[in-house]
Formats: sequence, structure tokens, C-alpha cells
Amino acid sequence: MNGTGGRVADSTGNWVDLYAPGSFRPYLRLARLDRPIGSWLLLMPCWWSVGLTGLAMERLPSLWHIVLFFIGAFAMRGAGCTWNDFVDRDLDGKVERTRSRPIPSGQVTARQAVVFLVAQALVGLIVLLQFNGFTILTGLASLLVVAIYPFMKRITYWPQVFLGLAFSWGALMGWPAAFGRLDWAPVILYAGAISWVIAYDTIYAHQDREDDMMIGIKSTALLFGADTQRALTLFYSAAVVLIGIACVMAGAGWITLVGLAGFAAHLAWQVRRIDIDDPALCLRLFRSNRDAGLILFAAMLIDAAV
Repeated sequence: MNGTGGRVADSTGNWVDLYAPGSFRPYLRLARLDRPIGSWLLLMPCWWSVGLTGLAMERLPSLWHIVLFFIGAFAMRGAGCTWNDFVDRDLDGKVERTRSRPIPSGQVTARQAVVFLVAQALVGLIVLLQFNGFTILTGLASLLVVAIYPFMKRITYWPQVFLGLAFSWGALMGWPAAFGRLDWAPVILYAGAISWVIAYDTIYAHQDREDDMMIGIKSTALLFGADTQRALTLFYSAAVVLIGIACVMAGAGWITLVGLAGFAAHLAWQVRRIDIDDPALCLRLFRSNRDAGLILFAAMLIDAAV
């Protein structure tokens, strides 16, 4: 196993390439810790849901919950990516951007990937068990969506919907962690987060559009094509409206609404800038969604505090 080579095609120099021990690098790449943007995007709905609890209680939400969701998001995103790569190991070898991933490039065997998947899932389980029973059951319910997501791009042009269902699940977690139940505010937040994920992953999918057409993989990038800008406008607008409704239902004040406006402005900037024929730009715009999410979360915290 070559720990020094095998840098993934859409990853530039990072701490894994520069500092991690050679034997660890393939596993860190398998968990996408060389490219943590996906973990941040998985984390945002979790933190927004925690932010809703702060708005509802009119005080800062639990710091312990914020930390737990941070750890859990990184662990479960790593597990999800490992599962995705295991399922897609043959397809990834046919796509220029993904053929250097650890499994298709031979850095990690399929059996080693499964063992690593179990280890990451156990970390996620330990985190989940720190919450109340209702939250534990809610978290476990997400596993079905996570399990079927990698297969969806083989049968539907809407795999981004299933990614949205999985990546937005944290919106349903922060609220019951504080209150032991689900209410309409986190459910509407979940719907808004799904719309957000569909849009930003459409941007991401445009990097692989030509390879996907060649090997028969489906995506909203292929479905929308030249109408991508209008589709992004629709889904990002839905995200802003639904998230705004959820915040107001939880008791948001003007600070949260200012943060929501900043979030909306960032999404509008993405729509204006998008060029579906520029893969590097698509990747930059996709990654920028972490900053959009943090703007909203910071506003929710400040609102709850003051």
C-alpha cells in the first residue's frame, strides 16, 4: 500500500498529504478528512437545529450538543463516504476525478474499507448514545436513507434528493436533543435544508457531467443542463423561505433574520457566478456553502444570546 501517492484528483495539498503518516493517508482520504467540506455541510443542519433550540429557549443552546454534533458529523460523513466508495468502487475507476480514490486505486482493499467503515460507525454510535432516547431513535432512523443513497444515481436523475434526505437529517436531531420531541419548526428546517442540499450538490455534480453521461450515471446536473441557473434559483429560494419559517416559528428575532438575509445573499451570489462548463468554479461555489451555513448559525447564536 502506497501511503505517499494516490492523491485524489479533486484534492489539492492539504494536511493529510503534508503531515499524516503514510500508512494512515489512504484511510484519511477514504473518510474524506483531506477534504472536510462535506463534513461541514453535514454539520450545518445539525447546528441550525441546535440554533433553533436556543431561539426557542431564549438563551445560548447547549455547548455540549454543539461539540457532540461536530464529532458525530465528521465520523458519520467519513462512514458514509467509505460506504459510498465501497458501493461505487467499480464506477469510480471509470471517472477521471475519482479513479485515484483509495479503493479503485488499490490503496485500500474492499475488506479493509468495511472494517474501517465499522470503526467510524462505532464512533458515531458512541456520540449518539450521549443523547436522550428519542434522539437516539431519530438518529438510527437515518441509516436507511444513508444505506440506499449510493444506489440512487443508477436509477433516477434525482439522487440529490436522497442525498438531501441523508445530509439534512441533522435538522431533525438538535431539537429533540434539547426537548425530547419533534415539532414543526425542525421538520420545516429539514425541508429547507433538503432544498439547499439539492442545489449545492447539483453544482458539485457538474464537475462529473461528461463522465456520468459516458458511464450511465444520473444526476440533477444532467437533468437540468442549461436550465441549471433557474433550478438553483428555485431550490435556493425554497431553502431560504423554509428555513426562515422554521426560525420564526422557533422565536427568531431580527438578528437571525439579518443572518438569513446574509445566507440568502450568498446563495444568490452563487447563482449569479455559476458557469456549468467551469469545473474549478463549480467546486469553489460548492465549497462556499459552508460559509453560508456558518453565517446563519452565528446569527442564531447571537440572537439567542442577546
